[in-house]
Amino acid sequence: MTATVPEVDLSALRKRFDAQLAAFLDRQDPNWPDGAPRGVFTTLHRFVLAGGKRLRPLFCYWGWRGAGGADGTPIVAAAAALELFHAFALIHDDIMDGSDRRRGEPSVHRLFADLHARSAWRGDPASYGRSTALLCGDLCAAWADQMFHECGLGPAEVHRGYGVFATMRTEVIAGQYLDLVSGVGDGSVASALTVIRMKAARYTVTRPLQIGAALAAGPPELLTALAAFGDPLGDAFQLRDDVLGVFGDPALTGKSVLEDLREGKPTVMMALARGSADRAQAQRLKALFGNPELDPEGAAELREIIVGTGALERIEQMIRVRVDAALAALADAPLLGEAGEMLASLAAETVDRQA
Repeated sequence: MTATVPEVDLSALRKRFDAQLAAFLDRQDPNWPDGAPRGVFTTLHRFVLAGGKRLRPLFCYWGWRGAGGADGTPIVAAAAALELFHAFALIHDDIMDGSDRRRGEPSVHRLFADLHARSAWRGDPASYGRSTALLCGDLCAAWADQMFHECGLGPAEVHRGYGVFATMRTEVIAGQYLDLVSGVGDGSVASALTVIRMKAARYTVTRPLQIGAALAAGPPELLTALAAFGDPLGDAFQLRDDVLGVFGDPALTGKSVLEDLREGKPTVMMALARGSADRAQAQRLKALFGNPELDPEGAAELREIIVGTGALERIEQMIRVRVDAALAALADAPLLGEAGEMLASLAAETVDRQA
């Protein structure tokens, strides 16, 4: 895939999202309750603004433009609100997965657990960290709702987009639960594909696109076309994420390649590896995958098995098929202006990445 639009355009837009996020957080500062410790506020301020691809705001913005909406601060603010919702999802996901790193830094629950330990407070540091991070995630979800409604668009416009926003919110939470269920279920490819569609794919691409289009009063056929583009692209995004979780460079991904393997994360790639493993490979998969004490040597052996079973090659093929389907749907979508070209550029960035 080749991008047809200069990268600087997307970079400038990302800076506008960050400016709106910073301004929103700055407005919350004076309203922080008197007497409440400021650790939660300062941690979230840093977490939200430090890093991130801003993919969800970008897809929302170009959904708006593709439906005929004009550029302006209100849509940039509305789109940026999705980044606060993303922060909620990341913080809760790290708690549930037991992930200690996020974007190259300690995850939020780990930050507060370490604070508890350094301060020699009573009780269990890990429990304190998880509980505090839960509150941080809840606050991000509340802030996302507030920022969306205060973006500056009219009440009728916000109401149109909020229906899709609410659907996205429900899907993510249902997808998180489905992820838990799949972890104790059959571990099949079909189950793993369902999880990524519900938990990650739709809220990364499809729903942000549809939120933007709905805000701009896009017709139903446009929202349908955006789903035909967004669903396979979102699936490809998550499949790439799962590959990077095992084969990526931690210096680029900001996450250890041991985490998903120690957790026994029920990804499509691992389901494919199990389904194609011979007896010896299956025995090693059972011994190593999901072992909380897995070391780098064991992880290297697992990577060899994944490659040896053909699972990695099949995942790459699945990614290509889904990207091709997304681009074919994009070519037929009734988008206005330069939105189609920008979304093709974003599609390349979404999948052809190292982090």
